[in-house]
Amino acid sequence: MCRKTVPWTMVVAVGLFFVFFGSSLRAADFPAKPVTLICAYAPGGTADIVIRTLAETTGKYLGQPVVVENKGGGGGTLGPSTMAATAKPDGYTLAQMPVTLFRNPHMMKVTWDPFKDFTYIIHVTGYTFGVVVKADAPWKTMDDLVQYAKANPGKVTYNSPGTGSTLHIVMETIAMNKGIKWIHVPTKGGGEETPMVLGGHVTASANSSGGWASQVEAGNLRLLAPWGDKRMKRFPNVPTLKESGYGIVSTSSFGIGAPKGLDPKVVKILHDAFKKGMDDPVFLKVLDKLDMPYLYMNTEEYNKYNRQVYEEEGVMIEKLGLSKKK
Repeated sequence: MCRKTVPWTMVVAVGLFFVFFGSSLRAADFPAKPVTLICAYAPGGTADIVIRTLAETTGKYLGQPVVVENKGGGGGTLGPSTMAATAKPDGYTLAQMPVTLFRNPHMMKVTWDPFKDFTYIIHVTGYTFGVVVKADAPWKTMDDLVQYAKANPGKVTYNSPGTGSTLHIVMETIAMNKGIKWIHVPTKGGGEETPMVLGGHVTASANSSGGWASQVEAGNLRLLAPWGDKRMKRFPNVPTLKESGYGIVSTSSFGIGAPKGLDPKVVKILHDAFKKGMDDPVFLKVLDKLDMPYLYMNTEEYNKYNRQVYEEEGVMIEKLGLSKKK
């Protein structure tokens, strides 16, 4: 039997076809199955509520369900770093991308590179942070607390969800800028912070509004200063840190990302679906309920922003003496 030999030019042509058009064909079919979205924190918290709501609203516009998987740990970095190390860059595994991805590399040895291991898709929102004290405490404003700390070095204690958290970093930045010394009492999160203040175990608490807003409304706690760019709707009479002359706006904002190498066409499909999910009335209602700002950035803006955040975090970590040993 005479066996015909396939011309080498045809082999090359077929290979080039798959090289140049294979990814486009895959993008055209996307999404063909449900998408997994990793929440970087434990179930039941503010981040979990927001991510699950966004997954629900985005699924309506993506044409496939967006299934949430919780993978907390590492200050929010375990989930996305595990995704980068184990998932294919096909758009079917995504993760919440917290600001700690750009902070931790300055503080410790990490297993990921924030710019070599991820594809950033869309920026979403952030938290409303603030400092609270007991309602019967003598301090009415943030300046009152700072002046007391200056007159009584080491006597003011405050808690936060952990060392290296945005809340800890900002409180220490205030101390550095104002030349004061107060004592940080880190917790494991999960709602420990407010009871410690109410019980008199710490002077103040630096936490997100989900931990203290209801207690402020109930008259058990006093809000000294929220950290957002604008005053809170719920507490319009309380000036922000920025208004109070501290020059700080902090929301610990986050977005959605994927493993490095995701097809730009798939990035666009995901971006557009998540943008519609963000604009959905259901999602906007949840943001409002949780005092969380709408902080949309498109893919290009988000990538530029991340570079800026990385540089700013490095400068601040260096100033605070928290840089990793070289």
